[in-house]
Amino acid sequence: MFHYERESRTAQSECYVVENEAGSRGRVDLHFAAPLVYATLCVPESWAEEDIQDVIADVDDRWAQTADPLRDDLIVTVWRGQEVGVYSQEDGAADD
Repeated sequence: MFHYERESRTAQSECYVVENEAGSRGRVDLHFAAPLVYATLCVPESWAEEDIQDVIADVDDRWAQTADPLRDDLIVTVWRGQEVGVYSQEDGAADD
């Protein structure tokens, strides 16, 4: 079971934090380019292939399919690794 929390949304994209029952977090970024939907899924190294497939199915059911039922395909690029951090220009300005 996964929990999804939207971080941002534009007319052509959405970004979600994905969290599993153990509290391990991933991220999925969706880009709507009719008739295709592109997704980038970033997950921790500990997630099994079954977890990845479950998230892809959720993304397809919840957002990709509902955005355009006549879409041609959902294309997902998956990255597996560790989170290093979140950076912004504000962070760098505080160090000066």
